[in-house]
Parts: sequence; structure tokens; C-alpha cells
Amino acid sequence: MKTRQLPKDGFTLWYYTEGSPANPALVLLHPAFGDHTCFHHQMEPFAADYHVIALDMLGHGQSQVQRGDVTVEQTADLLAEILAREGHDSAHIVGVSLGALIGQYFAARHPHMAKTVTVTGGYSIFGDTTAITRAQSGEMLKWLFLMVFSMERFRRYVAASTNVVEAEREVFYRAAQHFTRRSFRVMPGMQKVLEKSDRALPQPLLIVVGEHELPIIFRNAHAWHARQPQTELRVIPAAGHCANMDNPGEFNRVLNQFLQKYP
Repeated sequence: MKTRQLPKDGFTLWYYTEGSPANPALVLLHPAFGDHTCFHHQMEPFAADYHVIALDMLGHGQSQVQRGDVTVEQTADLLAEILAREGHDSAHIVGVSLGALIGQYFAARHPHMAKTVTVTGGYSIFGDTTAITRAQSGEMLKWLFLMVFSMERFRRYVAASTNVVEAEREVFYRAAQHFTRRSFRVMPGMQKVLEKSDRALPQPLLIVVGEHELPIIFRNAHAWHARQPQTELRVIPAAGHCANMDNPGEFNRVLNQFLQKYP
């Protein structure tokens, strides 16, 4: 795996590549509080057929920021720069949780650059997201309470909420070590991603949800697919919020099957 950097004023976006640049690009966008290591089961397996590019999104991993005006949604436009820098005019986009929202945002802002979009543990950035954002607000209050008293407890809590497999909770916990109280300054940018219009992404869309996902996300995935029957919906058994980590064998099979339809 090669480590790359995209220097900017006040921060550097770190990203990681594996595979030949001559292959189609496959971009991996991690969940909130994690980093590129959340795709440790995808980098090498997909590098045989794709140029895999995994980011540490703004405020996560090594991509820490010093300026208060730099927020996480700006990752989408920086990704467009990275793809051009790596010699790609388009890519398959795979996002998990927060990464799924940023992936959709990228596809909406740069539609010609997204071949396909895969959403795991996420929801549509379009339409009425009131119920989900209300549930997330309650969760954020728990995060803030834990964060004030102990970042250690906060990291353990989000790791337990994210994965059902103990070994993968440890991977996520280690990734979350880079996420500090200061990192939270990037998160308000997520409000800029959501759009109340009823439009839909034009790209082929795969919706992936873990069998043990939070009920509101699980229900929303099925409702989303019902609204847009041209999408594909897959439930990953024995998996939680980060299905790509908990059951990588089935996740990789499902993703590969989807991607093969759009070479």
C-alpha cells in the first residue's frame, strides 16, 4: 500500500493506494471516527482488478485540520482533485456510514466522475431525513457526554456501536485514536450534504445493510429501495453497521458482483 498526501492551506489530506493506476479506480470512504484501516479487508482483494484509493477524510486519521472553516464535506471536492492527480476521470465510489453520505455528495457534485455508488450503513442525502437526523442527534448527545469525560470511553462506545465482531471493534477502536475532541470541528459540515429535494443520483446504486444494523437504518434502506426500485439492495448476514468489516467475505462478494456489471 502506498501513502499519498494532498497538501492544502492549513491541512493535508492523506490517502492510500493499492493496485495498478491502469485499472479502473475504486474509492473507499470510511465511517465517522474511523480511517482508511476500516477497509483492511477490501484494499488487497480489490487491488487485483482496481486501483484502490482509500482516504482519511478531513478530521479523521492523519487528515487533521487546523482551520475552523475546513469541514468534512469538503472531502468530496478534494476527492475530485485526487482522482485527476492519479490519472482517473471517473471511479466507483464505496462509502460506509459517514463515507456513504460523502460518497453520494461527491456523485451529486461531480456526476461525470462517479461510475457507480455503493452505500453501506447509510441513507439517501435527498428528501426528508428528519427521522434519521433526529435519532442521530440523540446519539450525538451521548457522544458529547462521553467525550467531555473520557475520549477513551467515547472511542470504546462508538467501536461497540459500529461492529458486532469483537476483533473488528478493536480495529475500529485503533482507528478512532486519531479522532480527538478537536476533530469534532469538522462534523457540522454534514448539514451541507443533505438536500430536501426529491431528486436521485443518476449512477447505478447499491444499498448494503448489515443484518444487525440499527433498526432505523435497516428500515430506511428498504424504504429507499422501494422508492427507487432500479437500485440494488443487499442484506449482509452476521454484520452490523460496518458490514464490510464484520462479514468481509460476503460483502466483497456482493460488491464485486455489482461492480462487474459496470466495467
